Amino acid sequence: MSYLKKMVGERCYLSPVDGNEAEKVASWSNDIEVAIRTGDISDMITYEVQKEYLINMNNSRGYAFYIVRAEDDEVIGIGRLMRINYINRNAVMGMFIGERSNRNKGIGSEATKLILDFGFNVLNLRNIMIETFSFNEPAIKACKKCGFKEIGRRRKAIIYGNNEYDEVYMDILNEEFQDSIIDKVLNK
Repeated sequence: MSYLKKMVGERCYLSPVDGNEAEKVASWSNDIEVAIRTGDISDMITYEVQKEYLINMNNSRGYAFYIVRAEDDEVIGIGRLMRINYINRNAVMGMFIGERSNRNKGIGSEATKLILDFGFNVLNLRNIMIETFSFNEPAIKACKKCGFKEIGRRRKAIIYGNNEYDEVYMDILNEEFQDSIIDKVLNK
């Protein structure tokens, strides 16, 4: 399948989400490792529910992208900006790599930077925040690598079995963001 190349990095690019990958995304959404980390473990996601959700992700309060591996044009994850507040110029970012074989290879960090670049340099946002969980150390580490800073925690807010975890809030300001693809295009 051919995907549109909205934001292009070296290892991946971002393509606008549509309903065509509903089966693949539904399988990720029902994968326990992905669902626990996204907080969607209790959701009952069928192919039909997933397709409708994907179709409606790009609206006035959000932008959603497939993360596509550049070497073979394979969709490997999803990234999005949501709860966008254009008056206060802020948003919440969510992202995951659904395919296990593509994790811990730097693709997620590159995709995060592409999403931040879109948010800061296309939408002119000032602050982008992520929400994750204290047990999701790979996400926290990747976000810090991209320039996010921890801004707070909601203690013992997540309970899985007999385990209690904090919600972790991190953000990045536009002046802290580096590696803009947009700047490189403009300064050619």
